[in-house]
This record gives sequence, C-alpha cells and structure tokens, in this order.
Amino acid sequence: MVTGSTLIAPQSSPAFTALPPLSLYIHIPWCVRKCPYCDFNSHEARGALPEDAYVAALLADLEAALPRIWGRPVLTVFIGGGTPSLISVRALDALLAGVRARVPLAADAEITLEANPGTAEAEKFAGFRAAGVNRLSLGIQSFNDRHLAVLGRIHDAGEARRAVELALARFDNVNLDLMYGLPGQTLAEADADIAAAAACAPQHVSAYHLTIEPNTYFHRYPPAVPDDDLAADMQAGVEARLAAAGFEHYETSAFARPGRQSRHNLNYWMFGDYLGIGAGAHSKISFKNSILRESRGRQPKAYLAWAAAGAALPEQREVDPAELPGEFMMNALRLNAGFELASFAARTGLALNPLLAALAQAEARGLITRDHQRVTPTLLGRRFLNDLIGLFLA
Repeated sequence: MVTGSTLIAPQSSPAFTALPPLSLYIHIPWCVRKCPYCDFNSHEARGALPEDAYVAALLADLEAALPRIWGRPVLTVFIGGGTPSLISVRALDALLAGVRARVPLAADAEITLEANPGTAEAEKFAGFRAAGVNRLSLGIQSFNDRHLAVLGRIHDAGEARRAVELALARFDNVNLDLMYGLPGQTLAEADADIAAAAACAPQHVSAYHLTIEPNTYFHRYPPAVPDDDLAADMQAGVEARLAAAGFEHYETSAFARPGRQSRHNLNYWMFGDYLGIGAGAHSKISFKNSILRESRGRQPKAYLAWAAAGAALPEQREVDPAELPGEFMMNALRLNAGFELASFAARTGLALNPLLAALAQAEARGLITRDHQRVTPTLLGRRFLNDLIGLFLA
C-alpha cells in the first residue's frame, strides 16, 4: 500500500471562515445484558438505574461545555448506548427539556433514540415520541432465534417483529439495525433476515458485517464465522435485496428510503462537529484556527462523581493538522456519493492542494472518479476502502 506520508505535504493550522454543523450525542451506558460481540461502553444494569443523578450529570456536562459551542445551533441529537430505551419516559423528558433550555436546538432537529426490542412497550414508545424523539433505531440484529441466542440478545424473533410494529405505529422514521456474517450463518439465512427487514417497511436499514473486536467475549472465545468469500456474497445479497425494495445504498452500511438518510450520521461522515456528553462520550469541536477532541471517563460511577464535583474533563487535545486529511477521508469516502471538493476546506479548514497527488494516485488505481467538483469512490474503491483511505493517512 502507498501510504499518505509519501503523498500528502504538511499543512499549516486550520483556518475556518464558517464553523461546521453541530450535532449532540448523549450516551446512556446501561444495558440489560452485555452482548458477546459488543465493544461499546455499556454496563449491565444491576438494580434500579440512577436516572435522576445521571440526567443531572448529563446536563451539568452540557452546561460545562457551553463556552466551547456558545450560540451554535444543534441540528441533530442522537441518544445511544447501552440501551437508552431502559430509561423512563419521565427521565427522557427531563433530559430533552434540559437540552432545549441550554442550547439552540433547531426547530426541525432530528432526535434519535436507540431501543432494544426486548424493552419495547407501546406506552413507553408513545411517551418517547411525546417527549420529542422523532426517530427510533431498533437493534434487531437478526430475525432468526438461533442467531439471536448466539449473539446474546434478550429478545427473540417474535419480539423483534412486535417491536417493529410498535415503533412504526408511533414513529414515521424508524431504523432497523441488522448484522450478517454471524456465527454459523448461511447465505440463505442472511438473505432471509434482510428480506424480513425489508418486508417490515421501515424508513432506514443499517446492515453491518459482524466484526470480532478486542475486549469482547467473542475475541476471547472466537466463534466460527463465514469466510471472506461467503461474507462478500452476503453483502452483495444485502445490497441487491434492499435495492429491489426501494432503498438507496448511501453509505457503507446504511440504506434509506429517499430523503430518509440519517442526518446525524451524515454529519459524522461529512466531518461535521459533535459534542458528546455522558460516560465514555467523545467530542469533535472546531474553532476558528483549531479542532479539539475530548473524551469523558467510561465508568458510570466515576462520571457521576466527576459531574457532581464539576471537575475538568479527563482528556482534551488539539488535533494535529497532519491528521485531518486522513480523518476526513476515513469518514467522507464511506459515502457512496463521495464528497464535494469544496467540503474538504469547509470541514477541515485546510487547503485541498496538498491532497492532489494522493487523489491522482487513487484515481490511477481505479479507486475513485473525480472532476472539478466532486470525488466519488468507485465500486472497487468501496470494496477496498481501507486501501483507499490509506493513501490519505499521515
């Protein structure tokens, strides 16, 4: 592989004429049971959740961050976890009311809540909608009971279908998360899962290839998973099945009805800014001549103690300008439509010229197409995305 260090000249500090769009991520760290494949910051709930204390901590966290985002409108909110649907409607309502009181939340803001089918209740979903959530993301993963058991999910296929029914009755913007390449999964079983998801007629489907991540049960005790060729056939089947059902494949793992792309995730992929609050949350915040990354402590008890004491954030660092081309490309090249050339300067604060040699190399290898306005990954570039991104890494 040709690395970015041979193709990209050093750049000076960022210089923004206008700051990127801003999103808010809120992390709820508790779940009913830790799944064997999960490397997210999630912790099994033991007893009643400390809802009131955690909401107070989140709002204190947001308040402490206000000087870094002062006056900037928040265009999307994503409440992830863990299992955010474990919290009560009362707690969620207090949280969103507190957010609205502290930041200028856009009138048409997309507000997403992640939910587990094992915690789906009609009354609770109705309460979430009334509190202001307008997009629900259901972690289905599979409609096959055998695979759900292997994945450690707390729901079965019947509960998955019931949760989808309840969600679509109360929300007009629902995402279903599916996984393929599961232990012991056949091509026919992967296709059946995607066919079932399409038949539910949601507005959005996220279909992820199972990856074995460090610090997970599956990493310590690796299951037998489909080989690369079979997994590639599964991916092709996913794409074909959802295209036939009218979904646009707009990002590596994301499929949407026209106009129903995830606005929050698009802001990530287009290298927008985001403030993350909650245990283990991360932020990327741009200023006139710099970009700051920050992170919160992962342990909920320590986070609660930090918020109560008003202590400084565990970690803040200014991003080295040399890292920005690779970070931008790592996100933007996941989009099937690619990106407008002008967006590179708009989102990184850097000039595009030092990237021209790497772009030329990517084009010569058939990984992208480009003109004077846009860079688009080819089918080959999407299949070998890591090779493509590697051209831009410092």
